[in-house]
Amino acid sequence: MSLARCFFDELAGRLFRPEGDEYDVPAPRLFGQLAEAMYLHETERHVRGEFSRGSLQVMRNRLDLHILPELGARPIQSIAHVQLQALVARLGREGYSSTTIAQYLVIVRKVFKLARQLGQLREMPEFPVVKVHSTPRGGFSVSEYARILRTTRRLCGQMHPVAKTLGDNKRFWIQRDLLVMPPDVAWAIAFMVNTFIRPSDLKVMRHRHVEEVRGAHVYLRMSLPETKRHDKPVVSMRAAVRIYKALKAAAAQHGGGGPDDHLFLPHIPNREHALAVLNFHFQWVLKECGLTYGPLGQRRTFYSLRHTAISFRLLYGQGIDMLTLARNARTSVQMIERFYAASLSGEMNVGLLHSRRAK
Repeated sequence: MSLARCFFDELAGRLFRPEGDEYDVPAPRLFGQLAEAMYLHETERHVRGEFSRGSLQVMRNRLDLHILPELGARPIQSIAHVQLQALVARLGREGYSSTTIAQYLVIVRKVFKLARQLGQLREMPEFPVVKVHSTPRGGFSVSEYARILRTTRRLCGQMHPVAKTLGDNKRFWIQRDLLVMPPDVAWAIAFMVNTFIRPSDLKVMRHRHVEEVRGAHVYLRMSLPETKRHDKPVVSMRAAVRIYKALKAAAAQHGGGGPDDHLFLPHIPNREHALAVLNFHFQWVLKECGLTYGPLGQRRTFYSLRHTAISFRLLYGQGIDMLTLARNARTSVQMIERFYAASLSGEMNVGLLHSRRAK
């Protein structure tokens, strides 16, 4: 039986004591015990579909890596601002960003909130103030995007340079046959820039999620699994139709392309691994192009392609409004302004700035 479950069983026993039993103040509890109880709560939220598995795993990792080693053995009532500041200092020494440190404190605050709800605390301690600096994600310009596509197609079928460093018996986290640049990388790059999807969508997307629509406009309607509480279909740009047809035709040549088959690297059953392989080859492409880092020093990943898709619409979409773009990209207007549009300047859209309404 888990520590958290034992704690709740004992708590239930106290709550249902016969009348007349004296019970004034709950016995002090260690932070680690309450943290496990909080984690059990979050696990139950995940089971109900309120909390994603990925978020739950991140919470578990952060608890085990830094929070519990720093606070776990302390009684909850003995933890004050000084101890919380020590945790912040520890994370700072480890090189974590202000954003990540703030996310750690969110988990700690959840534990204190539960302690107060259970009568272990009368008031919350004062938490350290962490000023979060939002760094815009590093997207690509039109010329950089074109260079990336050309380089990816040139490298298709070639062995990754790391293969030259491996001896006959030396193991690597990617199988040797997966070290060859697959055509899926070029398709995934172009597909992301023309569909606004997240990298996590690449690993779960199946052919049954994609529908081609032809009418006044030609596009793909993608009914993807829910991500970050967004479940509405995503509409693609017209170019995504051509890309999708090409990858589906290639899959059909190998007996694939069925409704339940994945779009990218469908032969890899472990989808987390499939996404990691795609990003591994994408980093190779970025290194070849000299585009590993953005203008602000941020490391570029597959997520930079989503940034590129959204920023291209902001720059080149005729009169597109933020709300429509946010809904289609399954995000919020605030997130677009904070991250995706932060790197744009007025000069990039000087035509709109100089435009006049028709009389």
